[in-house]
Amino acid sequence: MESGKSVVKTGVGFGTVLAITISWSLHQSILWAIIHGLFSWLYIIYYILTR
Repeated sequence: MESGKSVVKTGVGFGTVLAITISWSLHQSILWAIIHGLFSWLYIIYYILTR
C-alpha cells in the first residue's frame, strides 16, 4: 500500500511543477504560476486541450 501513496504524491508534485513551469513560460507572472500550481492537473489538461 505504501508504494501507491508514493506514486500519488509523486504525481501531485510533478503536476504542480509542470503547471507552474507552463504558466511561467506563458505569463511570466508569479501570481498566475501560484494559481495554476494550485489547480495543477486541471490547468495542464486545459493547456493541452486549448493548444
